Amino acid sequence: MLETLIWLGEHFIGMFAKGGETFVGLVTGIVPTLVVLLTGVNALIALIGPERVDKVGEWAARPGLQYYPVRYILLPFLSVFFLTNPMAYTMGRFLPERYKPAFYDSAVSYVHPPLGIFPHINPGELFVWLGIATGIQNLGLPLVDLAIRYLLVGLVVIFIRGIVTEWITALLIARQAQDSLSGTEVKA
Repeated sequence: MLETLIWLGEHFIGMFAKGGETFVGLVTGIVPTLVVLLTGVNALIALIGPERVDKVGEWAARPGLQYYPVRYILLPFLSVFFLTNPMAYTMGRFLPERYKPAFYDSAVSYVHPPLGIFPHINPGELFVWLGIATGIQNLGLPLVDLAIRYLLVGLVVIFIRGIVTEWITALLIARQAQDSLSGTEVKA
């Protein structure tokens, strides 16, 4: 019984010691990189001008199929890259109400795919990418190839999600309008 308690005590403390080692590795490794990257992105926004960044959102709000890639690929990518998570979702303010759910769906779905190339986007969730990266490196496979593929597949996925969510939103808006015309109450 005493040996079991000693074993539990040692391993319990050992778990925290291992966590401390991981923390020190992050502080001396990725954290300085993230701080410099965030500083660089904020400097780039200041050089470009926030009003120019806002103009992209207004451009994406235009109706028509030709603006789907702008609304559900370009705008979410730029928002996530420049504003990072969770501020990226604020770019939806330039879109009409009917596009906001689809933009949000696209933006929120894109905060993980670019982490391998742009870790500043969502540093709070970096552990997901680092776990995948560790496994890939242990297999001796190239990490940059995976990071680029993950980023590109993410762009395809957010485009599809944006279109589908816009379509669903349009159906719900039409149903709500029809229900309010007929005098029936909309049920959730």
